[in-house]
Amino acid sequence: MPKRKVTYPPPKTANRPPPPTGLPDDAPYVRPTVATIDVSAGKGRAGLSVGARVRITGSGLYSGEFAVIERLANGVIPSAVVRTEAGKTRQVRTIDLEPAGPPPAGPASAGPAPAGE
Repeated sequence: MPKRKVTYPPPKTANRPPPPTGLPDDAPYVRPTVATIDVSAGKGRAGLSVGARVRITGSGLYSGEFAVIERLANGVIPSAVVRTEAGKTRQVRTIDLEPAGPPPAGPASAGPAPAGE
């Protein structure tokens, strides 16, 4: 009985980009798996306190939402635990928070209704 021909899967290096040629007009190679690090995050943001109303900036979950600071944590990268208006909690770097004023006044907080005749 003759042996079957063995087939091998393509090598994992088959989908790599070609190596740079060294010419000055080559674009710099950026590895797709490397994370970018914000070195200014270690400074944090001043003026935040527990109970303050803030807006979550930056990218990620709950970006653009308003929240209330529940706890502040100092460390290498200062962070805060916040509760959004939807009731969800999340830990956020303080550099990704910006102070917001008091909640906007709605029709219920406009005061008593004027008396009609």
